[in-house]
Amino acid sequence: MTRTATDNPWRLGLAAVVSVLAMACGVATAGPAAAADYSKAGENVAGSQILRHEGVQSGSPRFDPATGQTLGHDVSGHQGAVDWGQAAGAGARFAYVKATEGTGFVSPQFDQQYHGAHDAGLIRGAYHFARPDVSTGAQQADYFIAHGGAWRGDGTTLPGALDIEYNPYGDACYGKSQADMTAWIADFTRRYLAKQRRSAIIYTSTSWWKLCTGNAGGFGDTNPLWLARYAPEIGELPAGWDKQSIWQFSRTGSLPGDQNYYNGPMNRVEALARGGGSSA
Repeated sequence: MTRTATDNPWRLGLAAVVSVLAMACGVATAGPAAAADYSKAGENVAGSQILRHEGVQSGSPRFDPATGQTLGHDVSGHQGAVDWGQAAGAGARFAYVKATEGTGFVSPQFDQQYHGAHDAGLIRGAYHFARPDVSTGAQQADYFIAHGGAWRGDGTTLPGALDIEYNPYGDACYGKSQADMTAWIADFTRRYLAKQRRSAIIYTSTSWWKLCTGNAGGFGDTNPLWLARYAPEIGELPAGWDKQSIWQFSRTGSLPGDQNYYNGPMNRVEALARGGGSSA
């Protein structure tokens, strides 16, 4: 007769002792991994948590007329099918579209929104909603690239963007220390650069960056900044950046999606898409 482990009480007792000792020492034992929570993925969009935590300051945005500004939008599945022809007719010249979240969510509207923007003549790119609590930065960069975040040297595709902001599922910094968060972002951006030969854009707010990275300054020389701040002026930038490439200044408007200005004229947006420039 074939015997199993359950037939041997000594073996069961040893297994129990090992399990207790492992827990006492803080060592994880093998077992099914807890499923990541993506219940809010459809509503997690660039700035949704920044708006919730930081709010809106009254007044219209003010710009330096000498630099020129280029209007653009960012959208997600929340907007549904987008009329990009209307957006282009009203002055939009570029767009970012949510592609993925973590390593378990792909926006069901991504194809229509991403390709629709291109068909309407907009330069477009994809963004990834970061979930540092569910997997490594490199794993999420791979997932993003495989599901819409790849860069193409066609002159109409912007480099992928990492949306890193307050955690919609719990602790604002995803349970990470400032050093660990900085390392996670570096893990993502290194993998994206290695695979795409382009530096990812980093989308964030100054307040979140200070809170969760300790105002880390190691990204400004390589990764363009997409700043979220709903106020009349840009205000303070995160450490390491002396200018923003894109400013998301409003999450409201008559046109689809959030409102953004590229910090320069259209030829700067075109240069970023071609790979000939990384910032304004």
